[in-house]
Amino acid sequence: MEEVKLLGFWPSPFSHRVIWALKLKGVDYDYIEEDLTNKSQLLLPLKKNPVLVHNDKSKLLLQYNPVYKKIPVLLHDGKPVCESSIIVEYIDEKWPQNPLLPLDPHERALARFWVKFADDKSPIIFMVLRTTGEELEKAKKECLEMLRVIEEHAMGGDKKFFGGEEIGMVDIAFGWIAGWFDVIEEIVGVKLLEEHEFPRLHAWLNNFKQVPLIKHNLPHHHDLLALFQGVREKVLASPN
Repeated sequence: MEEVKLLGFWPSPFSHRVIWALKLKGVDYDYIEEDLTNKSQLLLPLKKNPVLVHNDKSKLLLQYNPVYKKIPVLLHDGKPVCESSIIVEYIDEKWPQNPLLPLDPHERALARFWVKFADDKSPIIFMVLRTTGEELEKAKKECLEMLRVIEEHAMGGDKKFFGGEEIGMVDIAFGWIAGWFDVIEEIVGVKLLEEHEFPRLHAWLNNFKQVPLIKHNLPHHHDLLALFQGVREKVLASPN
């Protein structure tokens, strides 16, 4: 019997990408929580995986991801796979039921393009969380530009999800919008994802969050709010 384990951290949207993929595939797994509770470090540096930096890595994490020392890490029969997008694609190839990538080569390439876009652009919303004044205005502008690109170019037609009528890899890649975006808006006191400005993206968000396997595997709003509020206070209080 194969053994599947996931090293993750509950506030991380990148951990949740893997959780969603495993749930959608119906793969049984053991979850191992990495206690990355040094909140002053959670959003530094704002790179590709913005909430995964910590000084006290567990021995297990260091053993299986000695290069980047970050979660998530998937262990399949003792063999590690790192980086959330790579893990999700590995899961899709290893367990072909309920495919997450299209069969058509061009559509697969487009899906990978938008997954890369999601990876590259996700730090922008966390910049909104950790800035004030002119820097905050710049971060808000960049965030709105990102949302417009998604609305106008990634959300073609009236599809329920990015790839059609079923959740796919692009939906998972943009999943950080579902449980994290409104928390950051609430903390900072801004509203960026307005329904009248982004009707397609807003409809997708509602559809995505209503899928039971997604809805029941999102971080609790109040817990995330408390964590990120503390992060913002500590980051803004620290010297530049």
